[in-house]
Amino acid sequence: MMDIRDTNREAIRDTIREAIREAEDILLPDGEDAGQTGSATVPPESAGERLDRFLPAAAGLSRAAAVRLIGEGYVLHRGADGQNRPLPDKNTRLAAGDTLTWHIPAPEPSEALPQDIPLSVVYEDGDILVVNKPAGMVVHPAPGNPDGTLVNALLYHCGSSLSGINGELRPGIVHRIDRDTSGLIIAAKNDFAHVRLAAQLQDHTLARTYRCIVMGNPADCWS
Repeated sequence: MMDIRDTNREAIRDTIREAIREAEDILLPDGEDAGQTGSATVPPESAGERLDRFLPAAAGLSRAAAVRLIGEGYVLHRGADGQNRPLPDKNTRLAAGDTLTWHIPAPEPSEALPQDIPLSVVYEDGDILVVNKPAGMVVHPAPGNPDGTLVNALLYHCGSSLSGINGELRPGIVHRIDRDTSGLIIAAKNDFAHVRLAAQLQDHTLARTYRCIVMGNPADCWS
């Protein structure tokens, strides 16, 4: 005898599969760009939650990456009428039972070049790399800093084995710290590790601690 809970689960799965198929037709009408597509149904306990808060946890993305997908039209919303529509407003409040479908575009080829820059590697395995970034080193190429960055050094050290989720100029970069700040940075060697590290940063099961050395009386700076 089939458990009614199993029936409900299968119905939910069918709804999500249908939403993904329909969303792929809307987001990728010509079949270009493999990328990654996912979907989630808003549970009762998340009713009223903002899109830019729900999506990062549901998709395993950083908030910045989720907001970028929303702004670029890669997030669809299926409401009570059963229709999938783009949802460009990150402040949208979600209702229980709504289905969200998102597409993460395939990364563009990296334009950053490998450079033989010494790295202080604290830990490395097949999935991640932990580097002690020195003060003065920029994390990824940007206007005014086209090379000599941590990304250039990682490309030389790791070759092609870096996550592509963050796009052409930030392969492997899960989080960053300022140029003049020294400290540990985790780089992902594949998309699987990148998504899960981003999720851990989002739910704070992976935490960062900062230390600041102060000279003089801080009260003088704030007066």
